[in-house]
Amino acid sequence: MEINFVDFYSRLGTIAVILALGFLLGKLKLISAKTNKDLVNLLLTVFMPASLFMAFPIAYSDETSGIFIAGLVGGFVVMIAIILLSLVIFNKKWYKGKLRYESQFSLVFNNATFLGYPIISSTFGPQSTAVIAYCGFIIAFNIALFSYGVYLFKHKVDAKLILNVITNPNIIAVVLGVVVFLTSFQVPSFLNDAVKYTSGATTALSIICVGFMLSTAKFSELFKKWKLAITALIQLIIGPLATYLLLIAIKAVAIAAGYDFPDEVVVVCTLIQALPTATSLGLFASKYGGDEKEASQLVTMSTLFSIVTLPIMVGILLIH
Repeated sequence: MEINFVDFYSRLGTIAVILALGFLLGKLKLISAKTNKDLVNLLLTVFMPASLFMAFPIAYSDETSGIFIAGLVGGFVVMIAIILLSLVIFNKKWYKGKLRYESQFSLVFNNATFLGYPIISSTFGPQSTAVIAYCGFIIAFNIALFSYGVYLFKHKVDAKLILNVITNPNIIAVVLGVVVFLTSFQVPSFLNDAVKYTSGATTALSIICVGFMLSTAKFSELFKKWKLAITALIQLIIGPLATYLLLIAIKAVAIAAGYDFPDEVVVVCTLIQALPTATSLGLFASKYGGDEKEASQLVTMSTLFSIVTLPIMVGILLIH
């Protein structure tokens, strides 16, 4: 599976226009911080789950189910590997205090929701095999996010943390999608259309929220923090490179053993790891006692740097 060079950059251009719209709306005060926070909550609990549910094809096939399972397994492998890598890179010697945990979070958790789905869906199509692989990956991602991601700030595992993973709307939506897909259950047309129309708002709203976040950044302060810049560059360069090499190695072993490992998983996981740090870093820091300002600055810096690094990493690793 290959990414078409012209098509990919065309999609990035579209996203850039919507991003600029969100930035402009923020500067004109047409979106407030409260409005943006409410939109984020709606995206995470309503719009994104609807998109994930609609991503599954109506008819069952062995090919698509195999891609979904490979995306799920590949997602867990990547999550575990990047977590271990984050512990090595952002260690006690070089990174102290809350910044160490925020940096580890930034490397492990990319903007798979707000930017990952729009880019993959628009580049390959909303019901493509790439989106099926993404659905498998996003289960592993959300389980890691709402367990290990929370643990990085709370430093403990409790029943509430486990419950949050189980009841996460995005995971529930994918599980329902899998059930409908495997059983070929026919969802009533009025209900299917309602979910479809709801999911259609996901891409634009998610990118507008990221654009608003950029509009609130104080750029004069931002680039004085060189350690944040190093963290952002490590995340944007080392993350996708390590993911690509790991999955290519797994693919080679699988082929040698007589098994197929879908190209979609390699492309999707690498592309997601090339995205900027998850916007949830700032939300988690605020909710669980981290440095909210520093976390938000790291997200902003990563997002700005990704404008340059994303096309370069995709061009080097995925466009042939």
